[in-house]
Amino acid sequence: MPALAPPIADATAAKLHRLGKRIRAQREGLRVSATATAAASGMSRVTLHRIERGEPSVAMAAYMSAIAALGLELEVVDPQDRRSGRLDARDKPPWPSTLLPPAIRLADYPQLKQLAWQLHGVAEVTPQEALGLYERNWRHVDASAMGPHERTLVDALARELAGGRLLV
Repeated sequence: MPALAPPIADATAAKLHRLGKRIRAQREGLRVSATATAAASGMSRVTLHRIERGEPSVAMAAYMSAIAALGLELEVVDPQDRRSGRLDARDKPPWPSTLLPPAIRLADYPQLKQLAWQLHGVAEVTPQEALGLYERNWRHVDASAMGPHERTLVDALARELAGGRLLV
């Protein structure tokens, strides 16, 4: 049974509701199922649905896991910094966020498609899901059959999501 929600102000509840809607919109935009997103986030589908409704009783770590699994970022910004223009390039990640697509089509990457054999009816995965598939199943990858397009993807996944190292 879910925990009781802590008492929160209406403005805070509205922000959580908008955050949940944004998370759901990203998942649906990527055409990734709730089940796949929940698995990639390390939570149950029910918890993911509670996050998508913006429930305040869900742990912040769960929200962050769902956000990361969908390729989103959450940052805390001081309103003073935003008004004064003090936010600059130092506050952004060191790589362009456009290097990885929001969704990776399995049909475009033969080795990844082979690793995702158990994902019935799924045509695309998030970059985080793709990285997880490669890392967990690298022993089944035929590196000699991997084309340059797929090698570039693996390099970008490792660089952007795993600190430059594929954990295999």
